[in-house]
Amino acid sequence: MSTSATTIPFEELAEAIKGRRSDYGHISGLQLDRFAPGEAWSSLPYRPVFVGDTETGVLHGGVVTAMLDESCGMAVQLALDGSSAIATLDLRIDYQKPATPGLAIKAHSVCYRTTRSIAFVRSTAYQEVEDDPVATATGCFMIGANRTNMLADRRMDLRSIPTLEAPDEPDGPFAGSPFARALGIRVNDDGTLTMPFSPQIIGNPILPAIHGGMTGALLETTAILGVRRELGIATLPKPIGLTVNYLRSGRALDTIANVSIVKQGRRIVAFEARAWQEDPGKPIASAFGHFMLRPTPGNDEEVA
Repeated sequence: MSTSATTIPFEELAEAIKGRRSDYGHISGLQLDRFAPGEAWSSLPYRPVFVGDTETGVLHGGVVTAMLDESCGMAVQLALDGSSAIATLDLRIDYQKPATPGLAIKAHSVCYRTTRSIAFVRSTAYQEVEDDPVATATGCFMIGANRTNMLADRRMDLRSIPTLEAPDEPDGPFAGSPFARALGIRVNDDGTLTMPFSPQIIGNPILPAIHGGMTGALLETTAILGVRRELGIATLPKPIGLTVNYLRSGRALDTIANVSIVKQGRRIVAFEARAWQEDPGKPIASAFGHFMLRPTPGNDEEVA
């Protein structure tokens, strides 16, 4: 990739990534701990607002997805010269095991190849040791996705960054999911879900555009709620894998999502979810994934 007048020396590039990332990255508390060309080691502290199931304390899958998306983006930027904007094209998450409540999550992301237009990256999320992962990810990023340059042009005003809080909603559909409540996700009369635009979910603040991880979180939340409703199950399904394809930039608008079951087995459910803003015919992202069904508490019949 050719350099330009806006090329940033590597040490300055790493410092810029620490201070001029996405708004959600700062709100979440994600830190760039170590860096090398094309590699990023990051960490996300445990916070109660990240929980997806208050009965177990396990983090919402969208938190992990957003962290891996941002961490992969750091690795891609560390493989480039700081002169180009990047955007996630697709991200595949494979969930290895639930994150242990109370512990921070760490990620090691590696951008292992770049072409003129595309960067390829893989990442591992873990808590104590890297060879015992919580989740793994692979993704593709577009280089030169738009004309903005957050690293060279933007100065972060930490005083203007909002906090991430989960309002109480004891009788709502997300009573047990603080993270879904923090995103303001609501269920519509037709069964679709809406994530209202807010400063907390901004990825690129110059456009502004919604963080790809937040779109992924909406799609996963939609899938969980929709599968539970469609199958009439009380227990939360266990995420196995999720592939998100980013089709258009998520603008500063409310985002709507729905889900359909592609295949249902006795233990595994395959689903497809779509997210759009003004026009359902022009989705901004789609996701395909699998859930494992859990046995209903008190029911001795094995789901197999």
